[in-house]
Amino acid sequence: MSMVPHGGDLAAAEARWGRPAEGWLDLSTGINPAPYPIPPIDPAAWHRLPQHDRLRKLLEAAQTCYGAPADAPIVAAPGTQILIQLLPRLRPGARVAILGPTYGEHAACWSAEGASAATVGSLEEAAAAEVVVLVNPNNPDGRIIGSKHLLALADDLAARGGLLVVDEAFAEVAPAASVAVAAGRPGLLILRSFGKFFGLAGIRLGLALGTTAEIDRLARWLGPWAVPGPAIEVGIAALSDRGWQDETRARLSADAARLTNLLTDHGFSDRGGTGLFRLVEHPEAARVWDRLGRAGILVRPFPDRPALLRFGLPGDGFARLAAALG
Repeated sequence: MSMVPHGGDLAAAEARWGRPAEGWLDLSTGINPAPYPIPPIDPAAWHRLPQHDRLRKLLEAAQTCYGAPADAPIVAAPGTQILIQLLPRLRPGARVAILGPTYGEHAACWSAEGASAATVGSLEEAAAAEVVVLVNPNNPDGRIIGSKHLLALADDLAARGGLLVVDEAFAEVAPAASVAVAAGRPGLLILRSFGKFFGLAGIRLGLALGTTAEIDRLARWLGPWAVPGPAIEVGIAALSDRGWQDETRARLSADAARLTNLLTDHGFSDRGGTGLFRLVEHPEAARVWDRLGRAGILVRPFPDRPALLRFGLPGDGFARLAAALG
């Protein structure tokens, strides 16, 4: 088990507050509450080993969806987390700068593999690093760094054998922030998450785009049949469904604005976020977190920044959240 705190732990929530009569309204993750509808899956996908031609179709659908070049080296994995854990093997013992505060697994995984990993507050502080890691848009504050700046940084790192890792876990809600169009460029490795925007975290599907050498190494470490056949079929359908993506992006934007208004109306100060979550500040955040938990609503606290809370989108639970806040 990871030692980094994460959202979505309903068993721990029930151990603390008991099981709510209405069931949990889990706002502690950045997962779309209205998931992509699972398409019919050929029963053979459950019976046979994943087929290479279907995996190739998945990778092609991902390249098109992300706006990456058709020849961009790409690999699929059972979730982005395993890719984050493998990345330190690409640059063993490197000096790593992680632009924070951000997703805690990046620092934890590099440190666990012997890298000298430091969290920095700006890219200027990362000047001496061999590897720079950032999440764009960032989790939890939604910070976006422009692609022109990122590509210049990748070029600088590549010139000295370094690497820029851009985790685009939430880029589907802000596609203009993505640098996938430059996938394959030396010094640049991009991570993409399937489960958040498509609302299907249980599928466990993640992808990485980079140079041929780096993607080939990741593929060898993952081994054959890394992604199950049913996950491949769902991924092909969802990544190819541009109409659903466009409609969902508009709905998420509207719901995020509605959530921001609800929270500010109840005394929270907005501190950023994306179309899938909002980060807010409140002088009594710990008390609010506990009160919501007792009402069966789980939000994400930050023990190292106790005035902050992160709220995922409530879906059809806006009225329930408003009543609990009131």
